[in-house]
Amino acid sequence: MIQFEERNAVQSSRGMVTSPHHLASEAGADVLRTGGSAVDAAIATAAVLGVIYPHMTGMGGDAFWLIHDPLTAKVRYLNGGGRAVAAADIGYFTSRGMSEVPFRGILPATLTTPGAVSSWFAAHDAYGKLPIQKCVDPAISYAQNGYPVSARLAAWLKFVQNDLQALPGWRSLFMAGGELPTTGSSLYNPTLARTLQAVADGGAQAFYGGEVGQSLVKFAKDNGGFFTLEDLAAQQAQWGEPISGTYRDLTLFETPAPTQGFTVLQMLKLVEPFELHKKDFLDPQRIHLMVQAKQISYHDRDRWLGDPAFADVPMGLLLSDAYLDKRRELIDPLHALPWDKVPSYGSLTGDTVYIAVVDESGQAVSLIHSLYGAFGSGMVDTRTGVLLQNRSAYFSLSPDHPNSLAPGKVPMHTLIASMGFRNQRLWSVMGCMGADGQPQIQFQTYSAMLDHGLDIQQAVQAPRWLSGRFALGEARDTLHVESRLGEVALADLAARGHVLNRWGPWNELAGHAHGITIDTVDGRYSGGADPRSDGRSIAV
Repeated sequence: MIQFEERNAVQSSRGMVTSPHHLASEAGADVLRTGGSAVDAAIATAAVLGVIYPHMTGMGGDAFWLIHDPLTAKVRYLNGGGRAVAAADIGYFTSRGMSEVPFRGILPATLTTPGAVSSWFAAHDAYGKLPIQKCVDPAISYAQNGYPVSARLAAWLKFVQNDLQALPGWRSLFMAGGELPTTGSSLYNPTLARTLQAVADGGAQAFYGGEVGQSLVKFAKDNGGFFTLEDLAAQQAQWGEPISGTYRDLTLFETPAPTQGFTVLQMLKLVEPFELHKKDFLDPQRIHLMVQAKQISYHDRDRWLGDPAFADVPMGLLLSDAYLDKRRELIDPLHALPWDKVPSYGSLTGDTVYIAVVDESGQAVSLIHSLYGAFGSGMVDTRTGVLLQNRSAYFSLSPDHPNSLAPGKVPMHTLIASMGFRNQRLWSVMGCMGADGQPQIQFQTYSAMLDHGLDIQQAVQAPRWLSGRFALGEARDTLHVESRLGEVALADLAARGHVLNRWGPWNELAGHAHGITIDTVDGRYSGGADPRSDGRSIAV
């Protein structure tokens, strides 16, 4: 039985790292202690998580960054989303009787190229202080010498065993002795250690070309996939501008399209006139209003969101006061909003890691890094140790949809990262895992801190709800709720017409949220790590 615990916020005045695994946070903190930048520490943390948290992230996945530059006081956005290969074609799937891109297997594994490694080097080129070797050394050590299997990793291995054990690479990596590893035993991935070393020696080109890239291409070809060396070489992380909005005295920056960051800004603005700060934290009326704001914003997401290089995403309209004033009229103060009136799609299922780092200079990183589904596509190239993502399963096969499959296109991403400012100074670096749940978790966390005075640790461990479905057979209007909300609130929500799925007091499916806040007066850092994960906030 996995134990959950309430914690106190961690304090520091020199630097901090928080992530969903304490060993990864320690690796990042060690980099800060040896003079590394926040970006260096974020790469170290991400690299370790790619080894020891393989159900959620890895070199075969994607990443999106917000980076606060203290010299300019600006927030920069870095897009590390994998792009569809040149051979991407809707007709390939529809001619084979497929109405959607498969969730597992070689097709989603190789329909988009991994984007994370390219983003590591783009961020490091701009803000790194230590050699990349120093950043990946801890990950190499864990891959080569072994790492302890946490109770959560063991549980996820058991959960997906029936689906993935037929895949030879997955089985050889996670069931080397014919059985699943148990909690506390050690797992190894020496070929991934060699891949990490190749990247340390040769840069991004060593991953997207050279022996590693050639191996990935051969793996795709041998198994009926799509990758070519030209596809891998075309993968380049891109700098851009974040989007922002306001809520009370907060200016909040989010990752832009093709990520769903705008939904957080919409939800906060939709509820602002209802003055949530004047209601009790667990008031069912407060939750009722927030759930409806979620429904409305997700309707806009599913209608408009896609890669802005290929689709017209009307971000200015979607975040305008006039548009949101009109959308707010849909909110019913008394009854649950019918889902056929404001439809929503998608699934809450998805696994991701979030990393927050702030260094002594005030440089900050908000990094979201993912394989998408648990263990991604399930496809492991045993010659490189790389577990490939399945993010392309999020593409639409409808030619007229903004998120339709096309060569060179980044699929719509549930991944989002945030940074908040108060009094024109950096105040928060926060994010979470949880697929469609990510905006909802950010929404709840920011409201808890701004409207009810909770600190970052109290906010991420507070009772949580998620609206939507975890499986295709589940009703779209399900409201999943942790029982710590209290029976009075749950009964009230049910009476309003919400379809409740009552969880126990804690549920890992409610997502992992992590963050750092910075006191805008004395500069003190406070770190919060979700007890639903194996994470910790580590002070420097």
